[in-house]
Amino acid sequence: MSLLEATGLQKVYGEGCDACQERTGDRTGTNQCPVCGSVVACANVDLNLETGEVLGIVGESGSGKSSLAELLALEPETAGNQDGAVQLAECDENLLDADYQTRHELRNGEIGLVHQHIRDGLTLEFTGGGNVAEKLLSSGWRNYEDVRERVRELFRETEIPVSRMDDPAHTYSGGMQRRVQIARALANDPELIILDEPTTGLDVSVQARVLDVFRRIQREEDVAAIVVSHDLGVVRLLADRTLVMRHGRVIESGLTDRVMEDPHHEYTQTLINSVI
Repeated sequence: MSLLEATGLQKVYGEGCDACQERTGDRTGTNQCPVCGSVVACANVDLNLETGEVLGIVGESGSGKSSLAELLALEPETAGNQDGAVQLAECDENLLDADYQTRHELRNGEIGLVHQHIRDGLTLEFTGGGNVAEKLLSSGWRNYEDVRERVRELFRETEIPVSRMDDPAHTYSGGMQRRVQIARALANDPELIILDEPTTGLDVSVQARVLDVFRRIQREEDVAAIVVSHDLGVVRLLADRTLVMRHGRVIESGLTDRVMEDPHHEYTQTLINSVI
C-alpha cells in the first residue's frame, strides 16, 4: 500500500440531490448544482502518495483544491457533507470515519499542515517558539528543556533566528511566519505534510526563500508532501506529480514535467499559457 490512498473523495456544501454529480463538473462548466443549488467543492477524486513523494494539486480559485486539502489533512469537519475514503499505510480504517481522538493524534503526529492563512496556522499573540512548542506539548512532550531544545532545532532547520524564539509571532515578517508554520508542521516528524497555498501574501523574493527552505528539508528528511497552489511555478518547483482541478474535478494528472510541457486538457493548456 502507498503511504496515502484516497478514493472517491467528495465535499458538498448544501443538501445535495441525485442531480449533483451529473449537473456539475468540468463538462458542465460549474460546480453548483442547478437543481438544488448545492456547491460540489470536489467529487470523484482518487489519488495516492508514496513515501518521500511530492504531489502538486493545482487549479484556479474555486476549483476545489483547498476543500480537497482539508479532507486529506483530516481537518475538523466544517459545514458541508463529505464522502469517500482516506487511508494511511499503518491504519486499516477509513480516516474520514475515525473518531475525533484518532484524527487529533494523526494531525499531531503523522500529518502536518501549513495553512493558507497565517491566522489559521498560528496564534499571533503567542511567541514564535510557543506556537511550535504547543504542537509538541499537545502530543505528549512534558520536559521543558527538551521542548525548548526541539524548538531551537526546528528554528535552525527552517532558518529562523533562534534569538527571535521568544518574540511574539505578530512581530515576525510574513516569510518568517510561514517558516514558523513549517517548523510547527515538522515538530513531531510527520510522514506527510500538506501545504495549502504556501506562498500566499508573500513577495516574490520571500516566496523563493520559503520554498527553498521547504524543498531542502523535504529532501533531507524524505517526508512526503502535498502542495496545493494556484501558482504553477510553485508546483513545477516542488512536485514530482501533479493533479489539475477544475469545477471540483480532477481533469488531468501525471508527472509534473509532462503536465507542464505537454498538457492534454484544453484548460491545462490555457492555465500554462497564461503564465508563459
